[in-house]
Amino acid sequence: MDPGSFDSSTSPRSSAPVVAAFDVDKTLTTHDCVLPFLRRVGGVAFAAALVRHTPPLAMAALKRERDRAKVLLTRAAVTGRPLADVDRIAHEFADHVWARRMRPDTVARLRWHARHGHRVVLVSASYRNYLDPLAERLGVETVLSTELEVVDGRCTGELSGPNCRGAVKAARLSEWIRQGRVESPVIYAYGDSSGDRDMLELSDHPVLVGSARIDESPGVVR
Repeated sequence: MDPGSFDSSTSPRSSAPVVAAFDVDKTLTTHDCVLPFLRRVGGVAFAAALVRHTPPLAMAALKRERDRAKVLLTRAAVTGRPLADVDRIAHEFADHVWARRMRPDTVARLRWHARHGHRVVLVSASYRNYLDPLAERLGVETVLSTELEVVDGRCTGELSGPNCRGAVKAARLSEWIRQGRVESPVIYAYGDSSGDRDMLELSDHPVLVGSARIDESPGVVR
């Protein structure tokens, strides 16, 4: 599959429901969101916590264990933080991303799907805390994402469930379609990295988003 590709020789079955699944980081946004958010939440203490986690982080990087690294970074940033504080920062961060870090072309494509009555869903390894307010800005009701574990109103530092990346993305999208009883949908999927490959392979119309601008409607890349 070429970057940004779309097979314009096929079109959605006229009577079939359409699902449009969008990755977020570097697909709808111009930059990664995870580390900038964790830095905002962790503040000055985040750097000190990273020092304590340096050996396991280095090992995770050496072994290319991205999920393990994500867990360690999450622990360093949010352990013991009140959820109310994390959510407040998350809303501020979402405002920042919306104002400065969105890709106009992929946002236009998302809105094209929405205008045509397609079921749009965000499927992302980013945290739900800032994806929910970002989704509200986009007019998207469904978010499938990585979530923080919370006990008695405080973040434990652990994830609630697996990191929403790779095969997990495809599995969660499939489960959402099944639970919603969406019969035999035509699936469009948009992603930018190897972490989106499983979701793209699940779809009927995969689009690997790269540096080239994609057109507002499917079928044209320029």
